[in-house]
Amino acid sequence: MSDLLCPPSALPVVADAMRLLESVREAPPLTHCITNAVVTGFTANVLLAVGAAPAMVDIVGEAELFAGVATGVLINLGTPTPEQRAAGLEAVAGAAAAGTPWVLDPVAIGALPVRTEHAHRLVEQRPTAIRGNASEILALAGLSAGGRGVDATDSPDAAADAARALAIRYGSVVAVSGPVDLITDGDRVFRVANGDELLTRVTGGGCALGAVMAAFLGAARATRFSPLTAVTAATLFYTIAAERAAASATGPGSFAVAFLDELAATTPADLESAARVVEEEFAAPIAEVVS
Repeated sequence: MSDLLCPPSALPVVADAMRLLESVREAPPLTHCITNAVVTGFTANVLLAVGAAPAMVDIVGEAELFAGVATGVLINLGTPTPEQRAAGLEAVAGAAAAGTPWVLDPVAIGALPVRTEHAHRLVEQRPTAIRGNASEILALAGLSAGGRGVDATDSPDAAADAARALAIRYGSVVAVSGPVDLITDGDRVFRVANGDELLTRVTGGGCALGAVMAAFLGAARATRFSPLTAVTAATLFYTIAAERAAASATGPGSFAVAFLDELAATTPADLESAARVVEEEFAAPIAEVVS
């Protein structure tokens, strides 16, 4: 991964990320989150710091209506109660009818049957993006029993073919989180090496990224950027803010506060100067992945 240390300023995706961040702040995307009870407050604060407008509408009878007016939608399976599962299906229907982009975060699927079945039902509705750790992506592709709860036991490299297969099958952008994030639409693949380990020591660090992706997807729809560009831009922005926060933090508590501050303070110019991202080619032909 030494190439990830090279200056990336010539990559168009970095310039696109800069423009998308400006768009998010100029026209705050209304971001509809059906997310887990553990991270609701943190996720809302992250979206506010980014410049988006959060809405945690997970009530049956309201979710479909709200998804139709939202700019982007997140469905996170961290605490999939019966009410949340029903609201999630409603929201996906509302998003489909309105053309609203939506993100599926299949938290801790694999060994846990309720959320696993629900994740497979949701993915058939063709999410705009899927975000998870390597073990979750492998489980969603039917290639693994999952990780240890919300923790991955596999690397992003191990999930590369699974991510590509999911992207091709469902027309989704798939983002695999890890020390170096992998993002693909099945044709192209980006790797983002920004970030800091402290992000994994704050509850909601991964879940809130799904919400930021939904916000960037909403902004991308309005500005005609591709979903692949939006998800890569969201990841790049989020992980650079984490690096900046870690530089002044003394532990997870101070990091969490500093991270919110840096999400608000990180500028498009900071993305240009700090980005560590490359575009790679897949080793295997598409036919070998989907066969």
